[in-house]
Amino acid sequence: MEIAGYLASLFVGVSLGLVGGGGSILMVPILVYLFGIRPVEATSYSLFVVGVTSFVGAFPKIRQGLVSVRTVLVFGLPSLVSVYLTRKYLVPGIPDIIWQGENLVIGRSFMLMMLFGVIMLASSFSMIKESETIECDEAEMESFFYPLILLEGILVGVLTGLIGSGGGFIIIPALVNMGRLPMKKAVGTSLVIIALKSIMGFGGDLHAGVLDVDYNLLISITALAVVGILVGNGISKKVDGEKLKVAFGWMVLVMGIYIISQQLLGMSV
Repeated sequence: MEIAGYLASLFVGVSLGLVGGGGSILMVPILVYLFGIRPVEATSYSLFVVGVTSFVGAFPKIRQGLVSVRTVLVFGLPSLVSVYLTRKYLVPGIPDIIWQGENLVIGRSFMLMMLFGVIMLASSFSMIKESETIECDEAEMESFFYPLILLEGILVGVLTGLIGSGGGFIIIPALVNMGRLPMKKAVGTSLVIIALKSIMGFGGDLHAGVLDVDYNLLISITALAVVGILVGNGISKKVDGEKLKVAFGWMVLVMGIYIISQQLLGMSV
C-alpha cells in the first residue's frame, strides 16, 4: 500500500499543477488509507505537504506579478492566526471520545473524517460546476470590503486547521467575489496564502508538542508532490484545464462519498 501512497502523492502534485487547486484535498485520504496514519496526524502531515507544494507552485506566480501582496496581508494574516490557534488549542482540545452509547462510539477521528468527507463533497461540486470567469480592473480591486475579507480569512484558517487541506476551492471564489481580484491573480494570491497558513498550522502542532513526526515519510511524500506540481505546471498549457478540473471534481466526489460511507459503516464497531 505504501507504493500506492507514494504514487498517489506524486499525483496530488500533478493535479495541483494541472488543475490549479483542489488536489491537496486528496492528501489526507492518501495518508489515512494508504499509509495507515491516524486522521489527526494525517491532517498535520497534509498541512506540511500542502504548504511546501503550494509555495513551489506560487513562486512562478510571484515572478509574473500575479500575487496581490495587499490581499495576502488582509486575508492571509487573520487566516494565519486562526489556523495556528486551531492546531495548537482547538484540535488537541477535542476529546478522543466525544460521545459514547451502549453500542455506539463517536470519537475525534470519526468527527474529523466526516467533516473532511463533507468538505470533499463541497469541493467536488465547486470543481464540477461550470466556472464563471470574473475579471476586475484595478479600480474595482481597491474597493473590497475589509470586514468580509477578514472574516473569510478567519473561517478558512479554522477550516484548514481542522481538516489539513489548503482550502483553495473556498479562497479563490472569496478573492474573486469579495476581494475583486482577476481570476489569474486570485489563483496566485491563493497559493501564497495556502502556503503560509499551512506551514503555520504545522508549526502550531509542533509548538503544541502533540506531534511525533516521521520525517523520512513526510519529506519523501512532500518531495514527490513537489515533483508532481512541477510536472503538472509543465504540461498544463497543453491540455484543457477546465475539462481536467471537472474530471478531477468527479473523482473527489467519489472519494468523499467513500470516506463518509466508511465512517458510517464503522460507527457500530
